Amino acid sequence: MPHDDEGNPARRPAGALEADILRVLVGASEPLTPRDVLDRLRLPLSYSTVVTILTRMHDKGMAARYRDGRSFRYAPLTDEASVAAERMNAALGAGQDRASVLRRFVAALQPGDEELLRRLLSED
Repeated sequence: MPHDDEGNPARRPAGALEADILRVLVGASEPLTPRDVLDRLRLPLSYSTVVTILTRMHDKGMAARYRDGRSFRYAPLTDEASVAAERMNAALGAGQDRASVLRRFVAALQPGDEELLRRLLSED
């Protein structure tokens, strides 16, 4: 796990763990238990952390939850691209001046992304 400048374990960026878990769910051919997700993640996480994140994802409408005995199984209701698009839209709405936010977003695009954005905007 990466560490910060003071040698403490670095925090993951907001939403990174959800994205990792969503990636596992999307890649599965059937709904997964929290233990299945934990085993496929191969990250140093506790079982309870995975259960908490899956529960939050269910509450946010990102994952379906199915009872399986005393446990639950989870399946994706969205994908990473949709989640990222929702975050981008929320960030755009957080500013007072949408045009300025968009202008700065476009100015920070990686090479080639601006042309891709132009092509996407010109599609019918």
